[in-house]
Amino acid sequence: MQTPKKIAIVGSGLVGSLLAIYLRNRGHVVDVYDRRPDIRKVEFSGRSINLAMSPRGWRALEAVGIDEEIKKIAIPMDKRAIHTPDKPMYYQYYGKEGEAIYSISRGVLNRRMIDLAEAAGARFIFNSKVWDVSLSEATVQVGESEKGEWTPNKYDLVFGADGAFSRVRHKMQRQSMFNYSQHFLDVGYKELTIPKNDDGTHKLNKNSLHIWPRGNFMFIALPNLDGSFTCTLFLPFKGENSFEVLNSEAKVASFFKEFFPDVVDVIPNLVEDFFKNPTSFLVTTKCYPWTYKDKVALIGDAAHAIVPFYGQGMNAGFEDITVLNDLMNLHNDDWSQIFKSYQEARKPNADAIATLSYRNFMEMSNKTADENFILRKKIEAWFYDKHPELWVPLYTRVTFSERSYAEALEFGDFQKEIMDEVMELEGIEEDWKNEEVEQYILNKLKEKEHLV
Repeated sequence: MQTPKKIAIVGSGLVGSLLAIYLRNRGHVVDVYDRRPDIRKVEFSGRSINLAMSPRGWRALEAVGIDEEIKKIAIPMDKRAIHTPDKPMYYQYYGKEGEAIYSISRGVLNRRMIDLAEAAGARFIFNSKVWDVSLSEATVQVGESEKGEWTPNKYDLVFGADGAFSRVRHKMQRQSMFNYSQHFLDVGYKELTIPKNDDGTHKLNKNSLHIWPRGNFMFIALPNLDGSFTCTLFLPFKGENSFEVLNSEAKVASFFKEFFPDVVDVIPNLVEDFFKNPTSFLVTTKCYPWTYKDKVALIGDAAHAIVPFYGQGMNAGFEDITVLNDLMNLHNDDWSQIFKSYQEARKPNADAIATLSYRNFMEMSNKTADENFILRKKIEAWFYDKHPELWVPLYTRVTFSERSYAEALEFGDFQKEIMDEVMELEGIEEDWKNEEVEQYILNKLKEKEHLV
């Protein structure tokens, strides 16, 4: 046990709630502030993308004994279901038999996490706007409005878990030598819902992440426990097929009929929901340092918001907590060393998964239906099965292992170079599962002196 501290967490989202459980288990007094109402008492906003829990996330939950509780609200997805205009729907399995990511409703999970954190003894203070933080004194300033009167609340430590537009980070940005950037995609998203069948079953295969790839835009659907699917349309803001031009009911109906005709069949109020639900933005944020002395630290999206195309945003935030917890075990009450080691360990990995997530949008929207891409993945899976000690596909390394994101990016780039050359081999389309291709890859690995 560490010496008990009085700790404030700003943000009651997934990372803030899980962090509260970890800190309470160590005997700390924990207050969690959130400017929003209690999510357990409000309806969902229609701007959520379902989460995909992978081993990094499960590891963080398992360490505090709540993984089995969360699995009750999750659905395993062991494959992609690809919907293309010119062929029947087909599957691409994610990994080896038994490997799956888990679909979880963000709102359902957040509500459950808050319940569990409260049960652990954390105090949640909703409708409480934190406008400023005194970094040197770990004091949060709370008030009704930015220009109104504030009430100071003194703590020993403050964690900023308040998302991509963090108020805690905003205060840290006022320091000298603080680096910060944000980048918005020119692609936004809109949520839609495929309702359940009359008998409560799913209209599509429930153990798949469904993708309708259409070049520079796409539609995805992830299953919910109640038989519905949470769907997301990713679409450019401007251009030929964009949110800008879909400005009438007739245009929306025509757009879906042309590009997603099977979606039209399963969403009865499609056009109405399209205009009712908001259009949201996608942003990547990077910053450094993440900490201030032994007083304040950023965690999760407040430190490294990423786009959702690798399904790793939540998992990366939960892994922040795993690393932080390991460092607390190592350094006990030396919070200066804990914070220093935490940001040094996590920053390269946060940058790596940001890069990988951006790239995966191009893969999901452009390549999943491409014949060369499909063949490439088959060859990789075949070689991985024969030589697991030498080759781990990038998706497997990111999603089904706990090796670092930075390592995944490095090895992914290295393996891409080899596979680019393999795909140029004469006759590879007709005959790839043979000793010559296997030996070619082995030789390339030796040439580059880069064994896994």
